[in-house]
Amino acid sequence: MFWRSVVGKLAITILLLVSFVLLILTILLLEFFENFHIDEAEKDMIQTATKVSELVEQEPNRSTIIDTTERIQDPDSRIAIIFGENDIWVSSSSNENLSGLDANWIKNIEEFTDVLINNEQIRRQMELAASDIETMIVGEPILTSDAAVFVYQSLDVIEQTKGETTRIIFLAAGIAIILTTIFAFFLSTRITSPLIKMREAAFDLTRGEFNTKVPKLTNDEIGELAIAFNRMGQQLKFHINALRQEKEQLSSILSSMADGVVTLNRNGDMIVTNPPSEKFFENWYFENNIKVTGENQKLPHELNQVLQNVIDGETQVLHEISLQGRNYVMLMTPLYDQSYVRGAVAVIRDMTEERQSDKLRKDFIANVSHELRTPISMLQGYSEAIVDDIADSKEEKNELAQIIHEESLRMGRLVNELLDIARMEAGNIQLNLETIDVETYVDRIMKKFNGLATDNQIELSFKKNIAEPNIIADPDRLEQVFTNLIDNAIRYTAENGFVKVYIESTTNEFHVTVEDNGSGIPEEDLPFVFERFYKADKARTRNKTKIGTGLGLAIAKNMIDIHQGIITVNSKMDQGTSFTFKIPQNNSD
Repeated sequence: MFWRSVVGKLAITILLLVSFVLLILTILLLEFFENFHIDEAEKDMIQTATKVSELVEQEPNRSTIIDTTERIQDPDSRIAIIFGENDIWVSSSSNENLSGLDANWIKNIEEFTDVLINNEQIRRQMELAASDIETMIVGEPILTSDAAVFVYQSLDVIEQTKGETTRIIFLAAGIAIILTTIFAFFLSTRITSPLIKMREAAFDLTRGEFNTKVPKLTNDEIGELAIAFNRMGQQLKFHINALRQEKEQLSSILSSMADGVVTLNRNGDMIVTNPPSEKFFENWYFENNIKVTGENQKLPHELNQVLQNVIDGETQVLHEISLQGRNYVMLMTPLYDQSYVRGAVAVIRDMTEERQSDKLRKDFIANVSHELRTPISMLQGYSEAIVDDIADSKEEKNELAQIIHEESLRMGRLVNELLDIARMEAGNIQLNLETIDVETYVDRIMKKFNGLATDNQIELSFKKNIAEPNIIADPDRLEQVFTNLIDNAIRYTAENGFVKVYIESTTNEFHVTVEDNGSGIPEEDLPFVFERFYKADKARTRNKTKIGTGLGLAIAKNMIDIHQGIITVNSKMDQGTSFTFKIPQNNSD
């Protein structure tokens, strides 16, 4: 609305101020001119009366006095001369307004006795008897005789003059109001035009258009305000860009973090989260059968007590959580607004892998100790038997020495396999790639296990599909894989069982499957069969006379990984196990 705008308010203010000043000035001027006209008329009438009285005193000839008086009188007034009792002369006049006064004022002559008796000058405004005409009368005594001179005139002439003066004053006031209105609108528009542009620019800033500039139209304070506004816009753009960059940087950092991060206010509302923390809370709600809707999620009730401890104690709190089979650690630290705790930031770390690695490390130490304790005990026991001459015959001593030799070989294999695994995991093993004739290579390996299979009364069969006669691989490492898989299959297969080896060689891959109908592997243990010392804590039926180190499958997997292949296992309890590995042949490594 116009009345609510700056232009309207400023224009109305100027108009009201000027109107008030003009009103006061008009009242004062009207009062001044009203008194001024009356005073001037009185002065003229007194001056005329004084001249006539002096003429009467000095001139004895009455006709000369009357003639002179007729010439000097004002056309709007009358002159009356009292020469004596009942001797009154009244001048003539062309003013018709005075014709009714001639007789009326004489009827009221007794009211002017002060002039005749006390020789006093009078000035009066009165409405004569039997007349509605307001009259001004001036009397001047003639000191040398009981005579007086009266000058009178109607106030209508003065009222007409006052009316003309009033019209002129009101006309001037009207013109002043019109000019003031034009000036007020011009001035207010000129003053507010830059302000309106600043308002539009401010709206542009609120919409994010920080390149908006206000033109400098004047060199006064408003011009300086425009310059300051433009500088403010530039600074605001700079700071907004800096804040945006920091926000994007913070968002990128939080998104790329493996740990979950969430900031909370005192009420437990989640303000900022990153993907790992969102996944954590999704799992939390899923496990607790809680459906969450809306963007502003709250901290789960179980963790809200941790937040309260952080706020009340103003210290960080460490809390462990088990969720969906995984272990999490939450470190919650207070956030301050100066000295006031306004919330907290929580860092959620998935410690499952670390705990598993720590467990594997402890299991590794325990398994190595277990594997070394038995051969060392046997070496110590049998060597003491030889030293103490417990074995009497040479055959017994040779038998004990043979056991010591076998156990030492077993310890050597264990140490070598541990070293092989360490080198493979460190990436220090180099492959000696050669072109291998598949059929000759596989036949040689199968012949090596025919005797072992026969001794254990197990049927060892071999089936091959060789489309590509040659492969590129490290023959020693590949033979180690065959040895581990076939040896395990024979060990865990009961008498009259079977072990089948399927080989397929194509231009793209070398594919091998070793299948048996042995004891099988429990389903819950399948994900761990390629770990080191897998057999150490497994109570499975096997040939007790041929105890392995438990590192064969871990070595086999590392060998296949070095060849950039894959190895998998399928097994059912009491039905058998099948190991499969594939080595690609389309690489130059």
